[in-house]
Amino acid sequence: MAGLRLIVGLGNPGAEYLRTRHNAGFWFVDALASAQGQRFGFDGKLHGEACKVAIGGESVWLLKPSTFMNKSGIAVASALRYYKIESEQCLVAHDDLDLPPGVVRLKFDGGHGGQNGLRDIMAHLGHGKFHRLRVGIGHPGHRDQVTPWVLGRPSAADEDAMLFGIGRALDVLPLATRGEFEKAMHQLHSAEASAVKK
Repeated sequence: MAGLRLIVGLGNPGAEYLRTRHNAGFWFVDALASAQGQRFGFDGKLHGEACKVAIGGESVWLLKPSTFMNKSGIAVASALRYYKIESEQCLVAHDDLDLPPGVVRLKFDGGHGGQNGLRDIMAHLGHGKFHRLRVGIGHPGHRDQVTPWVLGRPSAADEDAMLFGIGRALDVLPLATRGEFEKAMHQLHSAEASAVKK
């Protein structure tokens, strides 16, 4: 399988959303850019902020849509078209209610699981054939509490766990950019298992 050429972090723009659970995808690409001393710059034709990094010897674009979560597909479709990148070469990092904080999973294809950013991307592309990095944010326990939960800030312990999970995902990223997704998944998920056992 071809390696990654575009990594999209999902979130909402604006200072008030900065550290919210829903912005876990932004946290991931921000960590990636800052590790390489890169800064995001707004690009109108991409409907978002972009920058370029080198991962495992490969050149990869990072994108943060500025469209708000439920319109993420506009930015993703624009970037794929502009950079002439196939959807299979794209990784979308997003918050995931079904995983506890600290758990981060890689997967390819599948449904949107009620995540509005993924839902809009799939509506724009007409399919779900792209990689996902699911960043666990935990579940509030009741469906009615989901909106304030995702738009709220995690506790200090949950935030630490999320950042720890993001750090583990960054460690396996060079494998994914080279197209070694199975190896990246295995390494990420087994590192998680050993972290849980400690």
